[in-house]
Amino acid sequence: MAQINPSILSADFARLADEAEAVRGADWLHVDVMDNHFVPNLTLGVPIVESLARATDIPLDCHLMIEQPDRWAPQFVEAGAGSVTFHAEAAAAPVRLAREIRAMGARASMALKPASPIEPYEDLLPELDMVLIMTVEPGFGGQAFLDIVLPKIRRTRQLIEKHGLDLWLQVDGGVSAETIARCAEAGADVFVAGSAVYGAADPAEAVRALRAQAVAATAGAPWSCAH
Repeated sequence: MAQINPSILSADFARLADEAEAVRGADWLHVDVMDNHFVPNLTLGVPIVESLARATDIPLDCHLMIEQPDRWAPQFVEAGAGSVTFHAEAAAAPVRLAREIRAMGARASMALKPASPIEPYEDLLPELDMVLIMTVEPGFGGQAFLDIVLPKIRRTRQLIEKHGLDLWLQVDGGVSAETIARCAEAGADVFVAGSAVYGAADPAEAVRALRAQAVAATAGAPWSCAH
Protein backbone atom coordinates (compact mmCIF):
# COMPACT_ATOMS: atom_id res chain seq x y z
CA MET A 1 0.00 0.00 0.00
CA ALA A 2 1.42 3.35 -1.04
CA GLN A 3 2.11 5.79 1.78
CA ILE A 4 2.22 9.58 1.47
CA ASN A 5 4.40 11.54 3.90
CA PRO A 6 3.95 15.32 3.55
CA SER A 7 7.14 17.24 4.28
CA ILE A 8 6.79 20.12 6.71
CA LEU A 9 9.84 21.69 5.07
CA SER A 10 7.25 23.21 2.72
CA ALA A 11 4.83 24.15 5.51
CA ASP A 12 4.49 27.43 7.41
CA PHE A 13 6.89 27.00 10.34
CA ALA A 14 4.94 29.55 12.39
CA ARG A 15 1.82 27.34 12.18
CA LEU A 16 3.14 23.79 12.37
CA ALA A 17 0.28 22.40 14.47
CA ASP A 18 -2.26 23.79 11.98
CA GLU A 19 -0.18 22.58 9.05
CA ALA A 20 -0.12 19.06 10.51
CA GLU A 21 -3.89 19.17 10.86
CA ALA A 22 -4.18 20.31 7.24
CA VAL A 23 -2.81 16.96 6.01
CA ARG A 24 -5.01 14.72 8.17
CA GLY A 25 -5.17 11.38 6.41
CA ALA A 26 -1.45 11.34 5.64
CA ASP A 27 0.42 8.21 6.69
CA TRP A 28 3.36 10.01 8.31
CA LEU A 29 4.54 13.59 8.71
CA HIS A 30 8.03 13.97 7.27
CA VAL A 31 10.30 16.18 9.37
CA ASP A 32 13.52 17.38 7.73
CA VAL A 33 16.26 18.04 10.27
CA MET A 34 19.23 19.94 8.80
CA ASP A 35 22.32 21.18 10.63
CA ASN A 36 23.94 23.52 8.04
CA HIS A 37 26.98 21.20 8.00
CA PHE A 38 25.96 17.94 6.30
CA VAL A 39 23.69 20.03 4.04
CA PRO A 40 23.77 23.79 3.36
CA ASN A 41 20.58 24.60 5.26
CA LEU A 42 19.42 24.91 8.86
CA THR A 43 15.91 23.88 9.85
CA LEU A 44 14.78 22.54 13.21
CA GLY A 45 15.83 20.28 16.05
CA VAL A 46 14.70 18.19 18.99
CA PRO A 47 12.51 20.81 20.75
CA ILE A 48 10.37 21.37 17.65
CA VAL A 49 9.96 17.62 17.17
CA GLU A 50 8.85 17.30 20.80
CA SER A 51 6.26 20.05 20.33
CA LEU A 52 5.04 18.62 17.04
CA ALA A 53 4.67 15.13 18.54
CA ARG A 54 2.37 16.61 21.19
CA ALA A 55 0.38 18.58 18.61
CA THR A 56 -0.52 15.79 16.16
CA ASP A 57 -1.42 12.13 16.18
CA ILE A 58 0.15 11.63 12.74
CA PRO A 59 3.38 9.68 13.38
CA LEU A 60 6.59 11.59 12.76
CA ASP A 61 9.13 10.45 10.18
CA CYS A 62 12.35 12.33 11.04
CA HIS A 63 14.95 12.59 8.28
CA LEU A 64 18.30 13.59 9.80
CA MET A 65 20.45 15.44 7.29
CA ILE A 66 23.10 16.04 9.92
CA GLU A 67 26.63 15.17 10.88
CA GLN A 68 27.14 12.69 13.74
CA PRO A 69 23.72 10.99 13.52
CA ASP A 70 25.13 8.24 15.77
CA ARG A 71 25.18 10.83 18.56
CA TRP A 72 21.92 12.65 17.87
CA ALA A 73 19.46 10.12 16.41
CA PRO A 74 18.43 8.59 19.77
CA GLN A 75 17.33 12.02 21.00
CA PHE A 76 14.80 12.25 18.17
CA VAL A 77 13.30 8.91 19.20
CA GLU A 78 13.02 10.23 22.74
CA ALA A 79 11.38 13.39 21.34
CA GLY A 80 8.59 11.31 19.82
CA ALA A 81 9.70 10.29 16.32
CA GLY A 82 8.20 7.00 15.16
CA SER A 83 10.79 6.62 12.41
CA VAL A 84 14.31 8.02 12.27
CA THR A 85 16.38 8.17 9.07
CA PHE A 86 20.14 8.67 9.13
CA HIS A 87 22.37 9.18 6.10
CA ALA A 88 24.73 6.38 5.12
CA GLU A 89 27.26 9.05 4.16
CA ALA A 90 27.26 10.47 7.70
CA ALA A 91 26.86 7.48 10.04
CA ALA A 92 30.02 6.13 11.64
CA ALA A 93 28.47 2.79 12.67
CA PRO A 94 25.21 2.33 10.74
CA VAL A 95 24.42 -1.18 11.97
CA ARG A 96 24.87 -0.22 15.60
CA LEU A 97 22.82 2.95 15.09
CA ALA A 98 19.98 1.10 13.35
CA ARG A 99 19.86 -1.43 16.16
CA GLU A 100 19.82 1.33 18.77
CA ILE A 101 16.94 3.13 17.07
CA ARG A 102 14.96 -0.10 16.85
CA ALA A 103 15.73 -1.02 20.45
CA MET A 104 14.22 2.31 21.52
CA GLY A 105 10.98 1.44 19.75
CA ALA A 106 11.22 3.41 16.50
CA ARG A 107 11.65 2.35 12.89
CA ALA A 108 15.23 2.62 11.60
CA SER A 109 15.85 4.00 8.12
CA MET A 110 18.95 4.74 6.06
CA ALA A 111 19.10 7.45 3.39
CA LEU A 112 21.33 7.73 0.34
CA LYS A 113 22.15 10.86 -1.64
CA PRO A 114 21.52 10.65 -5.41
CA ALA A 115 25.14 9.74 -6.22
CA SER A 116 25.55 7.11 -3.48
CA PRO A 117 25.05 3.52 -4.71
CA ILE A 118 22.89 1.05 -2.82
CA GLU A 119 25.03 -2.02 -3.50
CA PRO A 120 27.68 -1.47 -0.77
CA TYR A 121 24.87 -1.57 1.81
CA GLU A 122 23.17 -4.78 0.66
CA ASP A 123 24.26 -6.75 3.74
CA LEU A 124 22.96 -3.99 6.00
CA LEU A 125 19.39 -4.05 4.64
CA PRO A 126 18.06 -6.65 7.12
CA GLU A 127 18.96 -4.24 9.95
CA LEU A 128 16.61 -1.59 8.55
CA ASP A 129 12.88 -0.90 8.35
CA MET A 130 13.15 1.52 5.43
CA VAL A 131 15.59 2.80 2.82
CA LEU A 132 15.27 6.39 1.60
CA ILE A 133 16.53 7.14 -1.90
CA MET A 134 16.96 10.88 -2.36
CA THR A 135 15.66 12.05 -5.72
CA VAL A 136 17.21 15.52 -5.30
CA GLU A 137 20.37 16.67 -3.57
CA PRO A 138 19.38 17.06 0.10
CA GLY A 139 19.21 20.52 1.59
CA PHE A 140 16.34 22.47 0.07
CA GLY A 141 12.71 21.87 -0.87
CA GLY A 142 11.19 22.65 -4.24
CA GLN A 143 13.97 21.12 -6.36
CA ALA A 144 13.40 19.37 -9.67
CA PHE A 145 13.15 15.57 -9.62
CA LEU A 146 16.26 13.71 -10.80
CA ASP A 147 15.25 10.98 -13.25
CA ILE A 148 18.77 9.54 -13.13
CA VAL A 149 17.94 8.08 -9.72
CA LEU A 150 15.14 5.83 -11.05
CA PRO A 151 17.50 2.94 -11.93
CA LYS A 152 18.83 2.98 -8.36
CA ILE A 153 15.26 2.74 -7.04
CA ARG A 154 14.76 -0.31 -9.25
CA ARG A 155 18.00 -1.92 -8.06
CA THR A 156 17.06 -1.27 -4.44
CA ARG A 157 13.67 -2.90 -4.96
CA GLN A 158 15.42 -5.89 -6.54
CA LEU A 159 17.69 -6.26 -3.50
CA ILE A 160 14.68 -6.08 -1.16
CA GLU A 161 12.96 -8.81 -3.17
CA LYS A 162 16.16 -10.88 -3.41
CA HIS A 163 16.40 -11.08 0.38
CA GLY A 164 12.66 -11.37 1.01
CA LEU A 165 12.65 -8.33 3.27
CA ASP A 166 9.67 -6.44 4.66
CA LEU A 167 11.44 -3.18 3.95
CA TRP A 168 9.79 0.07 2.91
CA LEU A 169 11.36 2.00 0.03
CA GLN A 170 10.95 5.76 0.34
CA VAL A 171 11.68 8.52 -2.17
CA ASP A 172 12.13 12.18 -1.29
CA GLY A 173 12.64 15.15 -3.58
CA GLY A 174 10.58 16.56 -6.41
CA VAL A 175 7.74 14.07 -5.82
CA SER A 176 4.58 15.42 -7.42
CA ALA A 177 1.64 14.47 -9.61
CA GLU A 178 4.07 14.53 -12.55
CA THR A 179 6.69 12.20 -11.02
CA ILE A 180 5.07 9.92 -8.44
CA ALA A 181 3.95 7.28 -10.94
CA ARG A 182 7.53 6.85 -12.20
CA CYS A 183 8.75 6.37 -8.64
CA ALA A 184 6.05 3.80 -7.88
CA GLU A 185 6.69 1.90 -11.10
CA ALA A 186 10.39 1.76 -10.22
CA GLY A 187 9.68 0.24 -6.81
CA ALA A 188 9.04 2.96 -4.25
CA ASP A 189 6.12 2.54 -1.83
CA VAL A 190 6.61 5.52 0.53
CA PHE A 191 6.54 9.01 -0.99
CA VAL A 192 7.66 12.27 0.61
CA ALA A 193 5.93 15.27 -0.96
CA GLY A 194 6.48 18.84 0.15
CA SER A 195 5.42 21.63 -2.17
CA ALA A 196 3.10 19.24 -4.07
CA VAL A 197 1.06 18.98 -0.87
CA TYR A 198 1.52 22.24 0.98
CA GLY A 199 1.42 24.28 -2.23
CA ALA A 200 -2.02 22.91 -3.04
CA ALA A 201 -5.26 24.70 -2.24
CA ASP A 202 -6.40 21.63 -0.27
CA PRO A 203 -3.38 19.77 1.17
CA ALA A 204 -5.45 16.83 2.44
CA GLU A 205 -6.97 16.33 -1.01
CA ALA A 206 -3.48 16.53 -2.54
CA VAL A 207 -2.42 13.67 -0.26
CA ARG A 208 -5.39 11.58 -1.38
CA ALA A 209 -4.76 12.31 -5.06
CA LEU A 210 -1.05 11.45 -4.84
CA ARG A 211 -1.83 8.20 -3.02
CA ALA A 212 -4.35 7.24 -5.70
CA GLN A 213 -1.77 7.85 -8.42
CA ALA A 214 0.85 5.79 -6.60
CA VAL A 215 -1.57 2.92 -6.00
CA ALA A 216 -2.57 2.85 -9.67
CA ALA A 217 1.05 2.89 -10.85
CA THR A 218 2.05 0.20 -8.36
CA ALA A 219 -0.74 -2.11 -9.52
CA GLY A 220 0.77 -2.25 -12.99
CA ALA A 221 4.42 -2.29 -11.96
CA PRO A 222 6.46 -5.41 -12.77
CA TRP A 223 7.80 -5.65 -9.21
CA SER A 224 4.26 -5.58 -7.78
CA CYS A 225 2.76 -7.97 -10.31
CA ALA A 226 5.42 -10.56 -9.42
CA HIS A 227 3.97 -10.89 -5.89
